[in-house]
Amino acid sequence: MYNVVLLPGDGIGPEVMAQAKKVLMAVSEKFGIAFNLKEALVGGASIDEMGVPLADETLELCMKSDAVLFGAVGGPKWDHLPMELRPERAILGLRKELDLFANLRPAFLIPSLAAKSPLKGEILSKGVDILVVRELTGGLYFGEPKGIKVRDDKRIAYDTLVYTEDQIRRVAEIGFRVAQNRKKKLCLVDKANVLESSRLWREVVSEVTKEFPDVELSYMYVDNCAMQLVANPGMFDVILTENTFGDILSDEAAAIIGSIGLMPSASLGDKKPYLYEPVHGSAPDIAGRG
Repeated sequence: MYNVVLLPGDGIGPEVMAQAKKVLMAVSEKFGIAFNLKEALVGGASIDEMGVPLADETLELCMKSDAVLFGAVGGPKWDHLPMELRPERAILGLRKELDLFANLRPAFLIPSLAAKSPLKGEILSKGVDILVVRELTGGLYFGEPKGIKVRDDKRIAYDTLVYTEDQIRRVAEIGFRVAQNRKKKLCLVDKANVLESSRLWREVVSEVTKEFPDVELSYMYVDNCAMQLVANPGMFDVILTENTFGDILSDEAAAIIGSIGLMPSASLGDKKPYLYEPVHGSAPDIAGRG
């Protein structure tokens, strides 16, 4: 018996979750796997009902589960709220509290949907099968201090990019392990020619690679990676990168295979529960259309 928490959320989230439940029931019937499904509010739906994007009781339910299925959160209805009360704080809170530090985002071309890709046929003919391994709990999204201040009657905004050696090492180990089960190629994407944090990433990853001699390690600056993903996506196997770069590059990879709606995501930590979600947002403009 697997205890699974369903968090439909906002916009198309409930519609996507309804289909996910059908898949789970089909899996249960075909393979004899039992699921105990419990549903809870999250994001804007939780704000409307309980005043917060992620209620304590919802978090507790998730922490006691084997897995969490997350739909999508957000929408214009809640855009006026302060940052700490926005629906998006729910997914950030879940990642942090469940210590889900590694985000796996596979982008593979489905032949029958190749026409949806914006790339030319000769580029796609080389194949697209990329796994982006994105660090999920560090970097700009979580670094302190951050804020907006007024200096000399002018507003200034600042964010802090912070990474520890341990944060880098643990996600790098996951990246190498998944590469072992694929084409045994891992590309570390960074901006080491500019950022001190990227230089630490290179130092730590170059140490971790010694534990995985069967995996070929390469390095690439993020701006070049963004270009190569469009020009020659077939060159990549596993892309390992930090939080912000991973967020951007995985969306680019999704566009290459035809739509951000086609890309799944798994967020992993050292122990269960893990969290699974689509990469797309809540798409309020098409919500309710099935």
